[in-house]
Amino acid sequence: MPIQGTASDIVKIAMLRVDAALKKEGLKTQMIMQIHDELLFEAPEAEVEKASELIKREMEAAATLDVPLIADIGVGDNWMNAK
Repeated sequence: MPIQGTASDIVKIAMLRVDAALKKEGLKTQMIMQIHDELLFEAPEAEVEKASELIKREMEAAATLDVPLIADIGVGDNWMNAK
């Protein structure tokens, strides 16, 4: 329970950080949902590269731990193709 609860807290912190960063950059990319330890976004094709870099940066900086947080990015026209 403590590990899952902590992971849940980190994802929620990451969600807040990503949302704020997207707004600050003026991007149209929108966070759609959280699925376990994943976040799903909808982005205009022209923003995919910039949004991906921003999302990865903010997610990996959501918490300072003894081990690195690594965020993998998948891109596709639907959730299945993005995995």
